[in-house]
Amino acid sequence: MYHPHTYTDSTRDAASQVPLTTQIDVRRNADVPLASEKPPAPQAIYAQLTSTIVLMTGMSEQLPHLTAFPHALGTGLLLHTSDPVDNDLHARIGSLIDEYESALSRFRPDSPVSQMRMAEHGGTFDFPDQCAGLFDLYDRLFEATEGAIDPCVGEDLIRLGYDAKYSFAVSPDAFGYDSGESHTGNAPNPGRLGAIHGRPTWRNDVQRHGTTLVTYRPIALDFGACGKGYLVDLIAEILAPHTDAFVIDAGGDLLAHTTEPVTIALEDPADPNRAVGTAALSDGAFCASSPSRRHWGEVAGHALHHLLNAIDGLPVEDVAATWVDVKQFDGGVSHPTAIADGLATALFTTPAERLRRYFAFDCAILNADRTAARSPDFPGGFFTA
Repeated sequence: MYHPHTYTDSTRDAASQVPLTTQIDVRRNADVPLASEKPPAPQAIYAQLTSTIVLMTGMSEQLPHLTAFPHALGTGLLLHTSDPVDNDLHARIGSLIDEYESALSRFRPDSPVSQMRMAEHGGTFDFPDQCAGLFDLYDRLFEATEGAIDPCVGEDLIRLGYDAKYSFAVSPDAFGYDSGESHTGNAPNPGRLGAIHGRPTWRNDVQRHGTTLVTYRPIALDFGACGKGYLVDLIAEILAPHTDAFVIDAGGDLLAHTTEPVTIALEDPADPNRAVGTAALSDGAFCASSPSRRHWGEVAGHALHHLLNAIDGLPVEDVAATWVDVKQFDGGVSHPTAIADGLATALFTTPAERLRRYFAFDCAILNADRTAARSPDFPGGFFTA
């Protein structure tokens, strides 16, 4: 039975888990395509969303019903269920999605997040009660990554061009430069990106009182690290009483409760039509992250994408893709998809061994040089040469 409200951090000691296995070379463009020129076979469902997980097999018989929310979160959201989603349930989930985006999206001008960014002297901003768990998780991620994952990274994303208008125009003061006048005593401009250059931080510049946030200057928040996964968990709380089995797919953030495993193809970040491996999922969350789907050029030697280290505000360059599995265990894990989503991002900045001091999870990592590693209990593997 699915337990969306039960909380236990894990039934095993996360810090005692063994390290990642020895790195291997991953085959380029493995002969497992993620797209088909033919309609989906009866044993497969193809979810063409913005995702590093595109193909899932083994669902048509146990999850014959498909419900789509094509505009949710900018990626689309699919519900694969054993029982049909009626109109009332569809409306409830649709309302939840709209309320969630109204509160947390930095792309909506009426959201508290946008109001915080525009408040010259800061202010007091109230968020829905359901955001408490999300804010708690960001507290843990900030500590686990020593500040590398920080919702205040929204300011860096805007300076790099990932703004509400999708201008993709880099701010002139984003990167440092030498004025050429150091002989006169003028120091080089260090740039404005990252906490190291004075950008606000979640720990020091945002006061939390439950779901009320207090600020004293403009703060640009971005909850992209785990906000999508958190919404999946909220939807599961509504959906679970109405269906025996389900898979929720929010553009690569998956939550499954099925009797038989679902096989997932892991997208190659260098070629979105092919896979680098497979994994199996039956009861828990599985999330992926990669800059391959959200990148917009190069400036000052940096490839621009949305996966930043909040400490220096720069796009991470040495990791190509990550996949994280968070199991439900017997008692359940509170917000497993949000945790998996956040950790898939955190693995770009922080070693898995450190993150395991705070969370129980399994993972696989594909580096930019095509070497890869996975934890021993990761429910899948890579194709190797």
